[in-house]
Amino acid sequence: MALSCAVAARGSSQSFDAKARALDGDTVSVDFRLLGADAFERRQLCQKASGCWKCGKAAQDFAAKALRSRSATISLRPSSSYGRPVATVVVDGADLGERMIRAGLAIPELQYLRDDPARARRYASAFAQAKAGRAGAFAGSWLEPSRWRHGQRLTCER
Repeated sequence: MALSCAVAARGSSQSFDAKARALDGDTVSVDFRLLGADAFERRQLCQKASGCWKCGKAAQDFAAKALRSRSATISLRPSSSYGRPVATVVVDGADLGERMIRAGLAIPELQYLRDDPARARRYASAFAQAKAGRAGAFAGSWLEPSRWRHGQRLTCER
Protein backbone atom coordinates (compact mmCIF):
# COMPACT_ATOMS: atom_id res chain seq x y z
CA MET A 1 0.00 0.00 0.00
CA ALA A 2 1.53 3.30 -1.07
CA LEU A 3 0.69 6.26 1.10
CA SER A 4 2.03 9.76 0.84
CA CYS A 5 1.80 11.72 4.06
CA ALA A 6 1.87 15.37 4.96
CA VAL A 7 2.86 15.76 8.59
CA ALA A 8 1.34 18.93 10.01
CA ALA A 9 4.43 20.80 11.19
CA ARG A 10 3.65 24.35 10.04
CA GLY A 11 7.01 25.71 9.01
CA SER A 12 9.34 23.63 11.15
CA SER A 13 10.68 20.13 11.39
CA GLN A 14 8.94 17.83 13.79
CA SER A 15 10.49 14.79 15.40
CA PHE A 16 9.01 12.02 17.48
CA ASP A 17 10.10 8.71 18.97
CA ALA A 18 8.57 5.66 17.35
CA LYS A 19 9.25 2.08 16.45
CA ALA A 20 10.10 1.90 12.77
CA ARG A 21 10.85 -0.79 10.23
CA ALA A 22 12.53 -0.76 6.85
CA LEU A 23 10.32 -1.62 3.92
CA ASP A 24 13.35 -1.43 1.64
CA GLY A 25 16.68 0.37 1.67
CA ASP A 26 15.29 3.87 1.52
CA THR A 27 11.70 3.48 2.76
CA VAL A 28 10.84 3.46 6.45
CA SER A 29 7.44 2.70 7.96
CA VAL A 30 6.30 4.02 11.34
CA ASP A 31 3.29 2.85 13.34
CA PHE A 32 1.06 5.28 15.19
CA ARG A 33 -2.38 5.07 16.78
CA LEU A 34 -5.45 7.08 15.86
CA LEU A 35 -6.35 9.72 18.44
CA GLY A 36 -9.73 9.17 20.08
CA ALA A 37 -10.72 6.05 18.14
CA ASP A 38 -10.13 2.44 19.17
CA ALA A 39 -10.71 0.02 16.30
CA PHE A 40 -11.40 -3.66 16.72
CA GLU A 41 -8.15 -5.66 16.79
CA ARG A 42 -7.07 -7.54 13.66
CA ARG A 43 -7.79 -10.99 15.16
CA GLN A 44 -10.85 -9.87 17.15
CA LEU A 45 -14.22 -11.46 16.43
CA CYS A 46 -17.68 -9.99 16.94
CA GLN A 47 -20.97 -11.88 16.97
CA LYS A 48 -24.14 -11.63 14.91
CA ALA A 49 -27.13 -13.97 14.95
CA SER A 50 -25.37 -16.09 12.32
CA GLY A 51 -22.26 -16.51 14.50
CA CYS A 52 -18.81 -14.97 14.85
CA TRP A 53 -17.37 -12.75 12.15
CA LYS A 54 -13.98 -11.08 11.73
CA CYS A 55 -14.79 -7.52 12.79
CA GLY A 56 -11.11 -6.78 13.45
CA LYS A 57 -10.08 -7.84 9.96
CA ALA A 58 -12.99 -5.78 8.60
CA ALA A 59 -11.63 -2.74 10.49
CA GLN A 60 -8.15 -3.31 9.06
CA ASP A 61 -9.53 -3.73 5.54
CA PHE A 62 -11.67 -0.58 5.90
CA ALA A 63 -8.65 1.50 6.94
CA ALA A 64 -6.47 0.01 4.19
CA LYS A 65 -9.09 0.77 1.55
CA ALA A 66 -9.56 4.34 2.85
CA LEU A 67 -5.79 4.95 2.63
CA ARG A 68 -5.05 3.10 -0.60
CA SER A 69 -3.40 5.35 -3.19
CA ARG A 70 -4.57 8.52 -1.46
CA SER A 71 -2.78 11.35 0.25
CA ALA A 72 -3.32 11.55 4.00
CA THR A 73 -2.76 14.49 6.30
CA ILE A 74 -1.32 13.13 9.53
CA SER A 75 -1.33 15.46 12.52
CA LEU A 76 0.87 14.13 15.30
CA ARG A 77 -0.11 14.81 18.91
CA PRO A 78 2.27 15.20 21.85
CA SER A 79 1.02 12.00 23.51
CA SER A 80 1.55 8.29 22.93
CA SER A 81 -0.47 5.12 23.37
CA TYR A 82 0.91 1.60 23.74
CA GLY A 83 4.37 3.06 23.04
CA ARG A 84 3.34 4.52 19.69
CA PRO A 85 2.82 8.12 18.63
CA VAL A 86 -0.79 9.30 18.39
CA ALA A 87 -2.19 11.22 15.43
CA THR A 88 -5.31 12.23 13.59
CA VAL A 89 -5.55 11.18 9.95
CA VAL A 90 -7.58 12.99 7.31
CA VAL A 91 -7.99 11.35 3.91
CA ASP A 92 -9.71 13.26 1.10
CA GLY A 93 -11.09 15.72 3.67
CA ALA A 94 -12.59 12.98 5.89
CA ASP A 95 -11.39 12.07 9.39
CA LEU A 96 -10.39 8.38 9.32
CA GLY A 97 -11.25 7.79 12.99
CA GLU A 98 -14.73 9.26 12.53
CA ARG A 99 -15.30 7.18 9.38
CA MET A 100 -14.29 3.98 11.18
CA ILE A 101 -16.60 4.77 14.12
CA ARG A 102 -19.50 5.55 11.77
CA ALA A 103 -18.91 2.22 9.96
CA GLY A 104 -19.20 0.36 13.28
CA LEU A 105 -15.57 -0.76 13.19
CA ALA A 106 -14.19 1.40 16.03
CA ILE A 107 -15.42 3.02 19.21
CA PRO A 108 -14.70 6.57 20.36
CA GLU A 109 -12.34 7.24 23.23
CA LEU A 110 -13.63 10.64 24.20
CA GLN A 111 -11.36 10.95 27.25
CA TYR A 112 -8.47 11.53 24.81
CA LEU A 113 -10.33 14.30 22.99
CA ARG A 114 -10.77 16.76 25.89
CA ASP A 115 -8.58 19.29 24.04
CA ASP A 116 -10.62 18.85 20.85
CA PRO A 117 -14.32 19.20 21.79
CA ALA A 118 -15.49 19.54 18.17
CA ARG A 119 -13.88 16.21 17.24
CA ALA A 120 -15.29 14.65 20.43
CA ARG A 121 -18.81 15.74 19.42
CA ARG A 122 -18.35 14.36 15.88
CA TYR A 123 -17.05 11.03 17.21
CA ALA A 124 -19.90 10.75 19.74
CA SER A 125 -22.44 11.53 17.02
CA ALA A 126 -20.86 8.99 14.63
CA PHE A 127 -21.00 6.35 17.40
CA ALA A 128 -24.68 7.08 18.15
CA GLN A 129 -25.51 6.86 14.42
CA ALA A 130 -23.58 3.59 14.01
CA LYS A 131 -25.32 2.01 17.00
CA ALA A 132 -28.77 3.22 15.90
CA GLY A 133 -28.15 1.92 12.37
CA ARG A 134 -26.62 -1.32 13.67
CA ALA A 135 -23.54 -0.70 11.49
CA GLY A 136 -20.65 -3.15 11.55
CA ALA A 137 -20.09 -4.72 14.97
CA PHE A 138 -23.06 -2.86 16.41
CA ALA A 139 -25.40 -5.27 14.61
CA GLY A 140 -24.66 -7.82 17.32
CA SER A 141 -22.41 -8.50 20.32
CA TRP A 142 -18.93 -7.08 20.65
CA LEU A 143 -16.27 -6.31 23.22
CA GLU A 144 -14.45 -3.03 23.54
CA PRO A 145 -11.06 -3.52 21.87
CA SER A 146 -9.27 -2.65 25.13
CA ARG A 147 -11.11 -5.46 26.94
CA TRP A 148 -10.27 -7.86 24.10
CA ARG A 149 -6.58 -6.88 24.31
CA HIS A 150 -6.71 -7.77 28.02
CA GLY A 151 -7.88 -11.30 27.26
CA GLN A 152 -11.67 -11.13 27.42
CA ARG A 153 -13.49 -13.04 24.66
CA LEU A 154 -17.02 -13.47 23.42
CA THR A 155 -18.51 -16.92 23.91
CA CYS A 156 -18.27 -17.61 20.17
CA GLU A 157 -14.48 -16.97 20.28
CA ARG A 158 -13.77 -19.67 22.85
